[in-house]
Parts: sequence; C-alpha cells; structure tokens
Amino acid sequence: MSTETELQSTAAEFLGTLVLVFFAVGATVLSGEYIGTLGIALTFGFTLLALAYVFGPVSGAHVNPAVTLGMLAAKRLDVHTAVKYWIAQVAGAIAGAALLFLLAKQVPGLKTSGSFGTNGFGDRSAVQINLGGAFLAELLLTALLVYVYLCMTHKVTIAGFGGLPIGLTLAVVSLIGIPLTGAGVNPARSLGPAIFAGGAALTQFWLFLVAPLAGGLLAAAVYRVTHPPAGAELHRNLQPSGSGR
Repeated sequence: MSTETELQSTAAEFLGTLVLVFFAVGATVLSGEYIGTLGIALTFGFTLLALAYVFGPVSGAHVNPAVTLGMLAAKRLDVHTAVKYWIAQVAGAIAGAALLFLLAKQVPGLKTSGSFGTNGFGDRSAVQINLGGAFLAELLLTALLVYVYLCMTHKVTIAGFGGLPIGLTLAVVSLIGIPLTGAGVNPARSLGPAIFAGGAALTQFWLFLVAPLAGGLLAAAVYRVTHPPAGAELHRNLQPSGSGR
C-alpha cells in the first residue's frame, strides 16, 4: 500500500467514525425521545450504509476496531494498517463525540453527564441486563456484524451492493441491542461518548471494549469455517471420495 493510499484510507476511517458517532449517537442524544428505538436503529444502519458507499472503496469503511480486528484475524490486512485504522477510529470517535457534546450544550435542559448515548449494563440498561448477559449480547451481536463485513468485502474494500447488507445488519443489531446494552458493538463508538458522559459510562467501558473485540475474533474464526480459502477448497475437492481401493 503506497503512502498516499495509506493516508487516504486512514483519513477515511477517521472521518467515517466521526460521522457515525456525531449523527448516529446524535440521534440518541438529541432525538431519542421523539424517534424511539426504531428510529435510532435505522439512523445507525442508514449512516453506516452511506459510509459504506462513500468510504467502502477507500478503506472498507470499518469505522469500528472490532471490524478491523476481524479483518486482521482473517488476514485481510497487516498489523501496520490495522494499528493506523485503530488510531484513526478512536480519534474520529472522540472528535465526533466532542462535536456532539458542543451541539448538545446549545440545547437548554439537555443532560449530558452520565448518559450521552453511552452503553451500559445493570442499572444503566433499559432491561437491567446483568454483566454476563451484556457480555454475551455484545459478543454475539458484534460477531454477526463483523461476519457480514467479512462476507461482503473483497480483501478490505466494499464494492457493488456490499454496503446494503452491512448497513441493514447494523440496524438489526441495534434493534436487538439498544434495550439490552445500548448496542455498543463498536469500542470506538462506545469510548467517544463515554469520555464526555463520565462516571459509570467510563467504568463500564471495559466490557464494550473486550466483548466486541472478542466478537470480531469469533466472526473471523466462523468465517474461516464457512468460507475456506480458495486453495483449501481446491485441495478438499481434489481429495478421493468413497471407500475405493
């Protein structure tokens, strides 16, 4: 990958994550009481869908450290590129959350401390899900999202209609996950708002880092089983069948 291409892909990950946090988390912070869970889930899905078409051909529009880890585990990109993506994603999420925080402060009476579109379990969950349940939910929901990414990308980038199932998957994952944990499924998206919310949002962040990353690794493992490399598939097809002599 040339220096110019690396710069473009890193910038795409920074800007894409910024947009995802500002607009999608913004739907929770600024409009949640008006549009409800369905509206928030669709905002996340539509935002990622748009990003997939805009930045998919440039960087793959991961905008999520768990997706990047899944791609790394599936040997779609190298460690050097993955680290650059992670730095860009975290920086983009913090920048997006900062812009959202600035906007939220212009709304009289809008509370930002403690919540601010963050994720949580226990008394910070709409259904009071416990720690174990929250970990399992984040693990499986992230695994599904990363698995779809792996299935719909060629090497790293997204082409054609690949962005559609990716965006729809995030919408479905959000519909299921919002009542449970707030649907983190993205360590960068969870960290950015948590920095500005403070309190329990930060102390519980570890789960929304560890579980999604584990989900990314799980997705890569499942992908290797369901979509073996071309060489492995050819080798399997060439093996003798039956119980002949």
